[in-house]
Amino acid sequence: MQTTLERSDAQPSPPSPPAGGDTETRLLRRLLGRPRSAKEKLWAWLGPAIITVIGGVLRLWDVGRPHQLIFDETYYVKQGWSTVQNGYELRIPEGYEGADADKLFTNNAWPQAYGTDADMVVHPPVGKWLIGWGEQLFGINDSFGWRFAVAICGTLTIFLVGRAAWHLFRSALLANVAALLIAVEGMSFVHSRVGILDGILAFWVVAAFVALLADRDWARRRLAAKVAAAKDSGQFVGAMQLGGPWLGLRPWRWVAGICLGLAIGTKWSGGFFLVAFGLMSVWWDLGARRAVGVRRYYSATFVKDALPALVSMVVTSVVVYVVSWWGWFRSTAGYQRDWGAQNPAVKDTGLQPDSSLFAWLPDSLRSLWKYHLDMFNSAASITSPHTYESNPWSWMIQARPVLFFAEYPKRGEEGCGSNECAKIITSLGNVSIWWVATAGIAVLLFMWLLRRDWRAGAILAGLAAGWLPWFAYQERTIFTFYAVVMAPFAVLIVTYLCGMALGSERASAVRRHVGAIAVGAYVTVAVAFFIFWWPIYTAQVVPRGFWAMHNWFPSWI
Repeated sequence: MQTTLERSDAQPSPPSPPAGGDTETRLLRRLLGRPRSAKEKLWAWLGPAIITVIGGVLRLWDVGRPHQLIFDETYYVKQGWSTVQNGYELRIPEGYEGADADKLFTNNAWPQAYGTDADMVVHPPVGKWLIGWGEQLFGINDSFGWRFAVAICGTLTIFLVGRAAWHLFRSALLANVAALLIAVEGMSFVHSRVGILDGILAFWVVAAFVALLADRDWARRRLAAKVAAAKDSGQFVGAMQLGGPWLGLRPWRWVAGICLGLAIGTKWSGGFFLVAFGLMSVWWDLGARRAVGVRRYYSATFVKDALPALVSMVVTSVVVYVVSWWGWFRSTAGYQRDWGAQNPAVKDTGLQPDSSLFAWLPDSLRSLWKYHLDMFNSAASITSPHTYESNPWSWMIQARPVLFFAEYPKRGEEGCGSNECAKIITSLGNVSIWWVATAGIAVLLFMWLLRRDWRAGAILAGLAAGWLPWFAYQERTIFTFYAVVMAPFAVLIVTYLCGMALGSERASAVRRHVGAIAVGAYVTVAVAFFIFWWPIYTAQVVPRGFWAMHNWFPSWI
């Protein structure tokens, strides 16, 4: 794809060679592409930062309204407060389930909404810790605090998507386009204003993705320098087994491992990204070693890159995940906390935590294992029909968004000036982004498989990790809003297409001008769609007819 961002493996010579000699210059150009100017690098930081501030204001403005628990906030807002207070979740007492407990919580009688027994929950604690810390900061009686943490995560995601676009495309313009598109993406916007876990999961996933993109750049610079030094001294032998140098600890890979551990600690579906991103990163290493002349690059990559990655990413993620349960470990009354002590490992029961095979584990870890088996079985049993459930096939086209909140004031109520008004929060994504991204999947598949464009493969890896695994759980009660973790990658698909529309830097001025007009027009439409739906994303009181104007399809109601 010869676009304004250029192919990273086929670049013109840089205007001035970097330090390190001609050999290193050629290797850097082959591995990382043409260097960019300091001005463009500055705008690749500054532009997304400005957009992030604007997006943050939109996300934090009046985020405490409505002062009611919305959709799954009934679980996570209450569990977040319980987690920071006790280290684990408390069960709602008999007689106060559902709307009754929500009413108590909303009306500042929250102590009555909790019992004294530990609750068995189906999601790990990281997201609930974050929500709970926001509640501690602003007070449990303030609904702003209920949603503060998710708003911050959603805001930071804007900047991270801009940085991802910079690492992928080496274009400050496209970095700003990507940041702006995720800022006006409706599903991401709504999940930045509702106290549930999926927006937090998306933040950690994108943070890990950006860290691995940074690692790719860091590792290739280091590889180029080491190989150049070996070649210039006559010590590099590409045909030798395990050819090429060791690259050291690779700090960005450790950052990615931490972020993925926190993603899994928010929702288990973060584990799909650990698999996808781990394979993706090692595949990049293989390509880099091949590009510098290592002939036995498979064995070299396995020993010098894949095995260290197993530690820095997989082991680190597991350790971070276990540590995220520290509140439960510190407690004495958490759910199943004393199961291990009460059930000694004295018999062979296969992979059960009381099997003699695992007698060497501390009782606390066997208890946590038992808890996880209960979590898995409970999650697998969630199969009851729901009005807003949807099939994963429909997620990219936003066929069945979830109505998070709906009230219908009459004339004179809450400022309603019509016979009947509506206050709505819907999870509908910005369809000008999602529909284009759906069509763009075919383009990126072509560019990845037939043009070997690594950027297309990287974006598709993130999209696939957030989407494809759900096809194996179609008997479960699942929802379109799970796709919020796919939204950053949908935006990057669209950004990729914008890069193609802009054309190559070597294209004629007319070609570039036409491309710029097309991209500018598209981004304007995306912003206009966001403005059009903004009242429906934020529970503004609008005439019922205005709400009807937004229901383009019966499945959107």
